[in-house]
Amino acid sequence: MRDGEVLKSIAHEGTSEYSSWLLPNVDLALAASRLGIGDVDVFAVAAGPGSFTGVRMGLATVKAWSEALGKGIASVSRLEAMAAEAVAGNQYVAASFDAHRDQVYGGLFLRQGTGFVLVEEEMAAAPGDFIAWVSHRAQKERVSWISLDPEKLTAAEAWQSRAAAGERVETSTIVLAPAIGRIGRQRALDGHLTDALRLDAQYVRRPDAEVFWKGAASRAR
Repeated sequence: MRDGEVLKSIAHEGTSEYSSWLLPNVDLALAASRLGIGDVDVFAVAAGPGSFTGVRMGLATVKAWSEALGKGIASVSRLEAMAAEAVAGNQYVAASFDAHRDQVYGGLFLRQGTGFVLVEEEMAAAPGDFIAWVSHRAQKERVSWISLDPEKLTAAEAWQSRAAAGERVETSTIVLAPAIGRIGRQRALDGHLTDALRLDAQYVRRPDAEVFWKGAASRAR
């Protein structure tokens, strides 16, 4: 991005491993924009939630660039980027996507000026529990809903009361890099940047490998 304008966006499509796809496509995006990596003023990165491997790869790459070039990092929640894409203009925006294990990753955001404030913490919860939690926090206020997996919410019994109130679930784009860039740019303008040492992942839930390993270790004892 330059001055709020997206110069180039490349979607990760197909079955290629993210680890081998990332850097060559960064090079393509820079070349298409007639820029080098040293021309970048701020790096914006999705810090989670999401795939443990994908989040880790993105953070490790941005940390290396920040350390080598002495540039700041804007850490952005994937759920906040989704919320920023919601068309419905209600004060509250609930964003979610499939977390597997019959759960969704979810977050409730409150519009504030041109940005959003997270209401409490992002979570991994059963779809019905997430809907009930949002309903409780928003009280009688209408909510804009956006999700990569709308059917995860609309199939839950708890959704019926929201549907009866005239609410619907928007389908989020899977290409969130432009939204992450816009939020990151605003973070930079507001002076809310971090560095390689302080940048941390927002996994929300422990990685499957850790859960399964600890479960197996407990059974072995």
